Amino acid sequence: MREHNELYIDGAWRTPLEGSVLELTDPATGALTGRVALGGEADVDRAVAAAERAFVSFSRTTVQQRIELLERILVEFDRRAEDLAQAVTAELGAPLALARGAHVPTGRVQIATAIEVLKTYSFTELRGETEIRKEALGVAGLITPWNFPVLQPTGKTVSALAAGCTVVLKPAQLTPYSAIILAEVMDAAGVPAGVVNLVNGRGSVIGGTLSAHPGVGIASFTGSAAAAQQVTIAAAPTVKRVTSELGGKSPHILLPDADLDVAVGTAMTWLMAMTGQLCSAPSRTLVPRAHLGEFLSVLVPAVEALTPGDPRDNHTTMGPLISAEQWDTVQGYIQQGLDEGARLVTGGLGKPAGLEAGHFAKPTVFADVDNSMAIAREEIFGPVMSVIAYDTVEEAIAIANDTPFGLAAYVTGADLKAARAVAERIRAGYILINDAEFDWSAPWGGYKQSGNGREFGPDGMTEYLETKVVRGG
Repeated sequence: MREHNELYIDGAWRTPLEGSVLELTDPATGALTGRVALGGEADVDRAVAAAERAFVSFSRTTVQQRIELLERILVEFDRRAEDLAQAVTAELGAPLALARGAHVPTGRVQIATAIEVLKTYSFTELRGETEIRKEALGVAGLITPWNFPVLQPTGKTVSALAAGCTVVLKPAQLTPYSAIILAEVMDAAGVPAGVVNLVNGRGSVIGGTLSAHPGVGIASFTGSAAAAQQVTIAAAPTVKRVTSELGGKSPHILLPDADLDVAVGTAMTWLMAMTGQLCSAPSRTLVPRAHLGEFLSVLVPAVEALTPGDPRDNHTTMGPLISAEQWDTVQGYIQQGLDEGARLVTGGLGKPAGLEAGHFAKPTVFADVDNSMAIAREEIFGPVMSVIAYDTVEEAIAIANDTPFGLAAYVTGADLKAARAVAERIRAGYILINDAEFDWSAPWGGYKQSGNGREFGPDGMTEYLETKVVRGG
């Protein structure tokens, strides 16, 4: 049982001034896993005040001092890697192998990348006699989602620290365990008091207060479009910078010469393995009509070979959904797909046999999907794939772009030049060709209603910098 009764503010663990206690349950079993203290508006005020005080000195640290701090953070992060993996499994229900092999390593990459960025980043530029300076923006209010509870808090925090900003972190209410360990990592690494603060709590309370707070210089949010609107509205009176990384309905275009095994691998890695709970999931698969039957003959056995179950079992290849509410949402979309006339190929309503206690959904594939259907237009955040047949590549590109989102896209094709030509015409922020290895240091963000700004690497750090011009002397 995990008991976390305090918030990390101004370099110490402190009892909340107001708030309540949240009980958290295991998504795989429904059993109680712990209790976490939730803060309130007064706790946000206290955290922001501490961050403002710390900013005065921290923003003036040298690049070398920040590199050394991040190097100490990396050492402590590595020391707590297994604790972080266990926390991800407990709070999210991710298979332990996935927590160890993806969730924790992607967080680590963010720290290592921030160190490398600082070694080469130019904070000053001379244009003739004019000096252009990049300086720390201020206190960063970081609001992170539940589906990547290590990557997102770590990535946002180290980008802000690398820039010289101080931080108030509000992790997702459903996944606070990883963020608590991250705060312990920061403390053990010797992060100065007030530079990193952690306030757990409800999004409507902590997120709203943090976004509206006049002491916060930038609000960085990852989550749903509806919540992003609330953050933006709250931030508007103080005209603070707001960056957001939101949802997606990512297309996966199989070109006529696509290797079907590679295509299926993309679907399994980026949709099914994570139970569909990622904003970049390739949930719309566009297949040449002539190859539809052949593709399904390769896809369906792979999907049906998935083993949902206990995330601590080495044989489990797919975990549960995060909550009963999310399970209900996914079931609602499956029912909509049936009602709208999509052909159910595998999966469907209900829970897999023998897994009634947890929030498990059946990995589901629909064919004969029209792009106007709800399952093709709305983000489901579950293991549900919509397969759409097309007749020409031009039609496939049009379907791919016929969405209010533009976060990610995928292209599979043997002719790399042709695949790249298609990728260039898709309006999305990150495109993977032929199941290429993901670059976690490259800019991450989307077009249209998938958000604004970028995270990770030098682009992510730049979001926390302000531009100053110095002329004359």
